[in-house]
Amino acid sequence: MCDRCGRSTTRTQAHWPEGRICFTCWFTAIHTHGTCPVCGAERLLPGPPLPDGTPVCGPCAGIVDDFRCSRCGEESGHHRGTICARCAVRDDLHEIMGGPPSDPVLVGLVAALCAAKRPESTLIWKRSPKVQELLHGLGTGTIAATHEGLDTRPSRAAEHLRNVMEHHGLLPPRDRWLPRFEQWIDNKLIDLPAEVARPARHFATWHHLRRIRALADAGGDTQPSVRSAKQEITETVKFLSWLWSTYGRTIETCTQRDVDQWIATGPTTRYTIRTFLVICKRDRLNATVQLGHRAPKTSPSLTQEQRIAWIRELLTGESETLPYRVAGVLILLYAQPLKSIVRLQTPSIVDGNPMVITFGKHPVDVPEPFAQLVRDLLSHRTNLRTSGHGNPWLFPGTHAGDHLHPDTIMHRLRLIGMSNLGARNSALDDLVLECPPPIVADALGYSHQVAFHHAERSGETWARYAGRRIR
Repeated sequence: MCDRCGRSTTRTQAHWPEGRICFTCWFTAIHTHGTCPVCGAERLLPGPPLPDGTPVCGPCAGIVDDFRCSRCGEESGHHRGTICARCAVRDDLHEIMGGPPSDPVLVGLVAALCAAKRPESTLIWKRSPKVQELLHGLGTGTIAATHEGLDTRPSRAAEHLRNVMEHHGLLPPRDRWLPRFEQWIDNKLIDLPAEVARPARHFATWHHLRRIRALADAGGDTQPSVRSAKQEITETVKFLSWLWSTYGRTIETCTQRDVDQWIATGPTTRYTIRTFLVICKRDRLNATVQLGHRAPKTSPSLTQEQRIAWIRELLTGESETLPYRVAGVLILLYAQPLKSIVRLQTPSIVDGNPMVITFGKHPVDVPEPFAQLVRDLLSHRTNLRTSGHGNPWLFPGTHAGDHLHPDTIMHRLRLIGMSNLGARNSALDDLVLECPPPIVADALGYSHQVAFHHAERSGETWARYAGRRIR
């Protein structure tokens, strides 16, 4: 039994003054750094915690083990002989790559992999035969340390190295969604009749691809646009295929009755062909058919009691892990869309008196106890163990330098029963009752039109605000 945690164990990793120490407690101890509350030294704190929960340094705890690496001097325990895990990573990488690299890009890559928050994660990752093959190729020069070189070895390992190299400035940033989207279009239109493929490709190329390429050139996030484009192209292909197989008609000979029948006999996703019809009219393929915007039958919302209950649950409950609790409260308090939440960066939060966070044109206050929840997240961000140090996102993703996907948060909140759209609508409805819509819009990153719409929906006289100007 471990004398620190009390759990039964068959493996004793260390014998310290308090007794037998299991591997889990030992591993946590050699990764705990801070200021010793007894002597005030800034160093490793492997000793047992004081009654207030604060751990102490080795000498103050009576631990005589030397935790310093014999090579780099870092006080972080010994992983292999008398060297630390970080130095062990460097040795292994050099061995796999055929020796220390001379290419500055590869020198930087080794440094980045060694600098991971938890180098033990890198030691496990590099055991993969595919990873070793890739690293060996980079080290020997058979694979160029460029985007084009990594493209010749398509794999998760190659994408991980690409993300690491981009994140650390070793390779120029390259949009990864655009090339996949281009390939997706080609695959989508294979084996389709020319009467279907020709207008679908015209739509995909001259509307979506042109727009997404411009967004990529400007350094924007193309993933949401690619997802939306895929749905519109997919529904367009379905419509054109039905039109051709059922009536032998093309988009040029399509009638308004055809469009109405297609919309009336299927799911609401069929409304996404509207953009295609607009482009057909613009490009004079067919100017006689049209489709209006789909009006939602209901607008989900929470009652004020439900909203308060969810805020209380996420602040104090155990229904979710810390990142998703913070994300949920950002929706409930500030009506933030998930796509904006995942793109929040740590510099947008200033922990003053009070803490403030910036969503739009000016910062807004973060009240307690939510401010403490945000502090906890800032101190314990996830997904930073493998070459993710320096990641600026408040919600880091699993790829180096990337953030979480909005769908990941939406799915986790949905599992506990929280409606993302309902929470956002309720928060915005409540906020425009308290402040003029233009102020709410500027503070939260919304357009004035959206803010006034919610004010009118709530029956608030701010909708007649004298300064109202929507453009």
